[in-house]
Amino acid sequence: MDRPSQDSAPPRSSEPRQAISRRSLLKAGMGGAGLVGAAAIGVSLNPSPGADVQGPQSEHVHGRHVMPAVVGEVDHARNGFNPTELLTDFDAGKISVLPNGQTLHEYTFAALDKAIEVVPGLEFAAWTYNGRIPGPTIRVREGDRVRIKFVNGSDHEHSIHFHGIHPGNMDGVFDAASGVVGPGGSYTYEFDAEPFGLHLYHCHTPPLSKHIAKGLYGAFIIDPKEARAKADHEFIMVMSGYDVDFDGKNDFYVVNGIPFHYDYGKNPIKLRVGELVRIFLVNILEFDPINSFHLHANFFHYYPTGTSLQPNEFTDTIALMQGQRGILEFRYKHPGRYMFHAHKTEFAELGWTGVFEVEA
Repeated sequence: MDRPSQDSAPPRSSEPRQAISRRSLLKAGMGGAGLVGAAAIGVSLNPSPGADVQGPQSEHVHGRHVMPAVVGEVDHARNGFNPTELLTDFDAGKISVLPNGQTLHEYTFAALDKAIEVVPGLEFAAWTYNGRIPGPTIRVREGDRVRIKFVNGSDHEHSIHFHGIHPGNMDGVFDAASGVVGPGGSYTYEFDAEPFGLHLYHCHTPPLSKHIAKGLYGAFIIDPKEARAKADHEFIMVMSGYDVDFDGKNDFYVVNGIPFHYDYGKNPIKLRVGELVRIFLVNILEFDPINSFHLHANFFHYYPTGTSLQPNEFTDTIALMQGQRGILEFRYKHPGRYMFHAHKTEFAELGWTGVFEVEA
């Protein structure tokens, strides 16, 4: 499921540099638990008097202020995943047909302890499904059979808890009989996919906040039997964060695992005018009570939880508590560069930001 990463973009030495002071990040970079190496972070909180805010340096401009950024790219190949590829990495598993005619989707998930480089030079001691954050995006159709063999290759007890409708012994919560797995053990979850919509999965063993914050989560899409309108682009975006010094407060906020990844000058998401874009948006952020999504210079139709084929709102901003999710649909009328980000400014300045680059 992992793919080779693209070549990293070279760091831009002309950006003004300033050390991050939020939430003791410097303390964390100096040797906090779970970190490897020093934080090689450059942020631009305000342009220097001679800073060029035109042309290629202007991608983070909000009025006369420049949004923070990091210099350079993480090593996606060593991480084992690339957020650009995760956008469209919908996993149907191994497909076959059961004797009763029902479609079967089979998966193998492994819980793995793994160091993830979250910004250049700073690694986080993560717990992962299949070596990536977020885990694989499961995608099936309503009524299909789902079978997932879960192997715990970690040093800690883990499980997979699916949002949806299924028997109690498939819920991954209480004990070994319901899918809680000790180190070296395995369990097979199996159920019919219902209801249609956008769901998620995550570890549900205590301390739950730690297991989620360290990376054990992913998206689970059940398409309706009556197919949605064909979109030109479908993207999965899983919102979360990293507490790199393990003090119970997030130091970075992310979509699909890496802060600032979709920024202009790095890996903007490319679209064309008039194309229908569908985003499957999931919030699994730990430690903060709420997250949000804001789209610049546009509005979107919003389908909460994706369990209806009719939108219930036309807006440019939504707020989501942990576990909430929804589907966004929109088209751009004009070419240009357009930001999308959390509309909690601190979250955006600490990594939850990106750019759609729209061509005519």
